[in-house]
Amino acid sequence: MLEKIKQTSDWLIQHINRRPRVAIILGSGLGKLSDEIEAREVIPYSDIPGFPVSTVEGHAGELIIGRLGGQDVLAMNGRFHFYEGYPMQDVTFPIRVFHAIGITTLLVSNAAGGTNPAFHIGDLMLIIDHINMMPEHPLRGRNLPMGPRFPDMTHAYSPRLNRKTREIALDNDILLREGIYLGTQGPTYETPAEYRMFRLLGADAVGMSTVPEIIVANHCGMECMGISVITNVSQTGNKVTHDEVKLAADQAQPRMSTIFREIIRTL
Repeated sequence: MLEKIKQTSDWLIQHINRRPRVAIILGSGLGKLSDEIEAREVIPYSDIPGFPVSTVEGHAGELIIGRLGGQDVLAMNGRFHFYEGYPMQDVTFPIRVFHAIGITTLLVSNAAGGTNPAFHIGDLMLIIDHINMMPEHPLRGRNLPMGPRFPDMTHAYSPRLNRKTREIALDNDILLREGIYLGTQGPTYETPAEYRMFRLLGADAVGMSTVPEIIVANHCGMECMGISVITNVSQTGNKVTHDEVKLAADQAQPRMSTIFREIIRTL
């Protein structure tokens, strides 16, 4: 794995003209945020040695390097999921590579189902903590020498970045919910009974990503911030489709773009 990380990171360093310190992961339906990136270089995942290829509709599967909020940034337009059949080492492989090329801050977005009855479709939720219910832990196996064997997760989501995010939302008149994100394997959307169980466990939103990436980023010593777009809510009892999830995420795009652009500007 270490040799694979080195090969991929060396290739990227040779093929990009910038040295960003900030990486962004764009989730389902949120790829349009990449349009905000200026002076961009675009590299398909299929061109990057060792990189998996995204198989999910709405995930473009490309790495974008450019300028956002006055800073050099690297953005993943599409991520990898455990439910696609990838082992956790592959799901989180990009995070390891980002660490190797000098990324110190990770900003993540996702589409999530709201279990909190106060949430509505289209709300943005600042992730303040998470519950890991994935069937495999991303740090299982031999510890890679990028962090400790038993990394602390008390502040998995940076209090400093969360504070700045709240201030940006307030300054721009953006309603920003806060809550706990619960990560499951997928790919099925949750049953009504599962939604009720997750709510009893303390979750405000549930999704199929993010948690493995945040765990590995913390292991690598990165500072992390995450926002969920609430694309469906449990209390309606309506069936959920991927098209509806993408539509709700698209409608949240302008507010999400403002927050991400301005948080990067403060770094």
